[in-house]
Amino acid sequence: MNPYIANTAEDVEKMLKAIGVPTIDALFADIRPQHAPKSFDLPAGLSEFEVVSQLNRLALKNSTGPIPFLGGGYYDHYVPAACQALISRSEFYTAYTPYQPECSQGTLQALFEFQSNICALTGMDVANASLYEGGTALYEAMMMALRLTGREKVVMDGGVSPICRKLIKSYTHNLDFQFVETDVVHGQVDRQAILKLLDKKVAAVILQNPNFFGAVDDHSDIIEQAHAAGALVIESVYPISLGMLKTPAEMGADIVTGEGQSLGLPLSFGGPYLGFLATRKKNIRQMPGRIVGETVDAEKRRCFVNTLQAREQHIRREKATSNICTNVALCAIQASIFMSLIGREGFRKLARLNFEKAEFAKEEIAKIKGVEVKRSSPTFNEFTVLLPKNANDVIEAMMTRGFAAGFPLGRYYKGMDNYLLVAVTEKRTKDEIVAYAKALGEVLKS
Repeated sequence: MNPYIANTAEDVEKMLKAIGVPTIDALFADIRPQHAPKSFDLPAGLSEFEVVSQLNRLALKNSTGPIPFLGGGYYDHYVPAACQALISRSEFYTAYTPYQPECSQGTLQALFEFQSNICALTGMDVANASLYEGGTALYEAMMMALRLTGREKVVMDGGVSPICRKLIKSYTHNLDFQFVETDVVHGQVDRQAILKLLDKKVAAVILQNPNFFGAVDDHSDIIEQAHAAGALVIESVYPISLGMLKTPAEMGADIVTGEGQSLGLPLSFGGPYLGFLATRKKNIRQMPGRIVGETVDAEKRRCFVNTLQAREQHIRREKATSNICTNVALCAIQASIFMSLIGREGFRKLARLNFEKAEFAKEEIAKIKGVEVKRSSPTFNEFTVLLPKNANDVIEAMMTRGFAAGFPLGRYYKGMDNYLLVAVTEKRTKDEIVAYAKALGEVLKS
């Protein structure tokens, strides 16, 4: 028997006899062949050296060379070496839920600083100590708005990330409320469509800035009219862009969410990433997830605790406002380290660098015959390009030239098979951008 499996052959025989089947295979006989593994007879184990060698051979098959111009919500930003060095300290790395504040002050203070940084970034009053990722944060914000208003209808702009929209539809498939999506017009929010939908049933309007097409907008007018109709407005944001764009708070938004991957978290096959959520102070009791508060102990010393815990499932069970019991604390602390290292002025410079490099890329790509850079609205560091060929074919050809060319918008939007979403971060050099444009021109000629 395997030394890591406690059951002996005699134990197995007794259990099979007790349930009335002769063999292990007979126990799984009801599993249809197409759903069963090819065999329960697994190969013999390997030594440590053999396992490492096999994994190295598999790892070499991964392609890590292409220069990324791919975005769509997740971006190739520089992560300072100090982020990984600090987050690898055992005090952070092994921390779990800080329910006992007397022995968790370091973790609690680090999460409190994360909340403070998110509030400074978004302009909102309060933030929670993180959620799983951006899509979950947006879903939680929507559910929060339904609770706050007691209404039953949600309006979402078609420029919100299709990944997040699909996630929300999955989460809410069996919930009883009305969900309406509007189309985009030339890659921008359809204001008239949203305003026509505003009535006394609308709990929330969900917007994104910059939207999935890279378009930057000022939603102040939509927010004002939504408020006049008694609805809340949820704004999903790209945090790096807030180094130079008008904040959601300045626009009047009620709840702000976003994907925090760009705040010092590396691209890593889809995660783990980070969701953040911030809101006005008056909404705090309906805010989901963990909230760290500052207080004083019996000796009047500054300290930190998990606050408003009566919302959580370990106290109120099915009546809980929040059933989020994990908050990707390690990712939140890494994001806080990143923001602290960059600082206020550094954040502004970082945003400006992303913007200026993207503008340079626009000019280089616009020189290619047959290519149209869409300019119906300002953009931050991501923009839409109309190609004379199918975007999927262009992406495949560009990979052979060493570039991840962008995101094919036809994957999520009908009639946009020739549209490419291109992202440029501070990591892209002038030489890389020029080389990208040259390679794109060659691909389109062939």
